[in-house]
Amino acid sequence: MGGIEPNLADSHIVAMATHTVLVTGGSGFVGSHVILQLLEAGHSVRTTVRSLAREPEIRAALARAGADVGERLTFFAADLEKDEGWAEAVAGCDYVQHVASPFPPAQPKDENDLIRPAREGTLRVLRAARDAGVKRVVVTSSFAAIGYGQGQRETPYTETDWTDPEGPAVQPYMKSKTLAERAAWDFIAREGGGMELAVVNPVGIFGPALNGDLSTSIFLVQTMLEGKMPGTPRLYLGVVDVRDVADLQLRAMTDPAAAGERFLAVAGEAMSFHQMATVLRERLGPAASKVPKRELPDWLIRLLAIFNPLAREAVPRLGIKADASNEKARRVLGWTPRSNEDAIVASAESLIRLGLVAGA
Repeated sequence: MGGIEPNLADSHIVAMATHTVLVTGGSGFVGSHVILQLLEAGHSVRTTVRSLAREPEIRAALARAGADVGERLTFFAADLEKDEGWAEAVAGCDYVQHVASPFPPAQPKDENDLIRPAREGTLRVLRAARDAGVKRVVVTSSFAAIGYGQGQRETPYTETDWTDPEGPAVQPYMKSKTLAERAAWDFIAREGGGMELAVVNPVGIFGPALNGDLSTSIFLVQTMLEGKMPGTPRLYLGVVDVRDVADLQLRAMTDPAAAGERFLAVAGEAMSFHQMATVLRERLGPAASKVPKRELPDWLIRLLAIFNPLAREAVPRLGIKADASNEKARRVLGWTPRSNEDAIVASAESLIRLGLVAGA
């Protein structure tokens, strides 16, 4: 499949019965990979985009990745902040993969610019799915809803943990994902009408980009490759490959054991930015010639924070390594992710292949 293969060591994905599945946010990084694997498994896929003008571009990106993008893929216009379009998009669907959620590269001035579409958009999708008789919705949440607002800790986070929205250093994105997921579970308990919910909580999502819609994590790799980072701050990030996130989403969609459960999507221990940079230089050679070699001292980041808003956001997280456990996803759903290193290198190789590294 053009080098963007889903993780098909699990033969049940290929063999399982086919269904009609709605994927929200089909133009996005995760959404496009979920579509790719659903099509590979033989499902009929519907996807929502804010503008149907993007349909040719998305179809082309999926086709380059080896997908059969014929009549089994259809597009609907729908916006998380509007009611129009959702009933039509979900009508006749067996399952919904709710992937769409705002994730800007910088924090907004008003946190409600993130919280409102994340929370209200999730509820809008759930209501439409319930009314259409959908069996199960899989919501793509985030580690942001699990591992923040609690300071440093020695033990890995698990699915029983929740971010404290009012905790120290909890930024609007983390708050938006927490409140949106809480709202989803509350809706199912009170108004779900028998519809099932499963939630996937990825850490930083890396892996191959299919187009220019990049995750915030891949922006980090792009910044390193372009030489725009003179040194790495002492920050840590959990890593998972987008192909493995999509694989977990599909498992959570149909496995009876996934109903009513959360699943952390994480490959291994959190990596420092310095470790990521080292992997890029070791694995890419000359293509990583601009990747930073030194780790910046904390005092310098605090000094830069006086003038630089991105440095200011980083200060509360300096030196905090938040590990997460993938034991539940492995045990319950048989999930086996790629390594941190392979996910990061795949990000870089795809950026180079797509011509998205300036000066390369």
